[in-house]
Amino acid sequence: MKRSKRSMVQAALCVGTVVSLMFTGMVSAKGNTGNSHTSTKAKNVILFVGDGMGIAQRDAIRLNTVGVNGKLQMDDMPYAALLRTHSTAPITDSAAAGTAIASGVKTYNGAVGMDANKKAVKTVLEIARDMGKSTGLVTTSQITDATPAVFASHVENRSAQSDIAKQYLENTKVDVLLGGGEDFWYPAGKPGAYPDHPAEDTTEESKGTQGNLVEKAKKLGYQYVTNNTELQKIKGGKILGLFANEEMFQQKPEGEGDLYNPVVSLQDMTKKAIDTLSSNKKGFFLMVEEEGTDEMAHQNNAKLTIKSGQELDKAVGVAKAFAKKHPDTLVLVLADHETGGFTIEEVDDKDESGDGISKEDGPFSIANSKDQFMVDWTTSGHTGVDIPLTAMGSGAELFHGIYENTYVHDALLQLWGIKK
Repeated sequence: MKRSKRSMVQAALCVGTVVSLMFTGMVSAKGNTGNSHTSTKAKNVILFVGDGMGIAQRDAIRLNTVGVNGKLQMDDMPYAALLRTHSTAPITDSAAAGTAIASGVKTYNGAVGMDANKKAVKTVLEIARDMGKSTGLVTTSQITDATPAVFASHVENRSAQSDIAKQYLENTKVDVLLGGGEDFWYPAGKPGAYPDHPAEDTTEESKGTQGNLVEKAKKLGYQYVTNNTELQKIKGGKILGLFANEEMFQQKPEGEGDLYNPVVSLQDMTKKAIDTLSSNKKGFFLMVEEEGTDEMAHQNNAKLTIKSGQELDKAVGVAKAFAKKHPDTLVLVLADHETGGFTIEEVDDKDESGDGISKEDGPFSIANSKDQFMVDWTTSGHTGVDIPLTAMGSGAELFHGIYENTYVHDALLQLWGIKK
């Protein structure tokens, strides 16, 4: 009975959002057939991924941040679409979904930059590099985790994170790399700035399989930084910033402490990346990921899912401010999949609340009002629902409709005048 009620609520939320977008002219059936025209080429592309962030998550972030009638930075954009997320399996993981977005192919779960036959497929970041653009990856996860990895590496299994790091340096030559995951850049027993077995998670330890990749990065001209003070001192050039052993937060169930605590905020990382990459007259491609929206949802922790989404929205604001001054910039905000079967419900003491971590979370305040809402869950895994995309700037008009997630790759190539 509980699962049936949740499904009905989530279906209603999705239908309501789609109808709302259609009435405001943001989602149009023409988006599926009206792409024969060529848009102004996007000199700069800033692509945000709120990992695991579905429609209901975005609604909860909005309600708690700006209220019923407010707009988040990520929502206050002129175009919107819905993306289907399945991989070669009905329910995708981040690697397969990211590969679809970055390279335009559906593949198996766990694949990074590989098609279903385990053949490497070129990514939009690699294409941007070949066009002479600067490139960057920013995340609150390990910089070698699935979502950033699919834009700049090719491995058969996402677990090969040291191999991914080595490819960043030697093959793809990404200009700016900012995130966590120091453990995969140093060999076992030889930690870097972040010690092995920290108190917040004693399982974390250096485990690199490709030697000391930080030293390799330095020899290749990267400026290596481990905290915000060091990051802010850098003025141009290649940057490698590793700010945690693993993710830049600790994923815990609701009630076990506020552990979304990056030593460098996503907002600050995004600004530094844009400031650095934008010096290239040919433009740049930058992918920015908030991983907390996924990891906290896996723990059914609504409080930190919302908090990490709010941090993502601040980073989007940085990109939008840049885009308004540089109209040849495209800003996209999307997700790779939905996590948790997240639903928004009214505060009701008589409502069933589930068991363990799947119990209802809340109540959460609705900004600018005295009202509140609850969050409920149907799973601690991924779901197969469509995810929202919003867009502004140069070429944003191509993003209005309902598409497979591979369309993002195809549309970017169209904007750049490149045949698939």
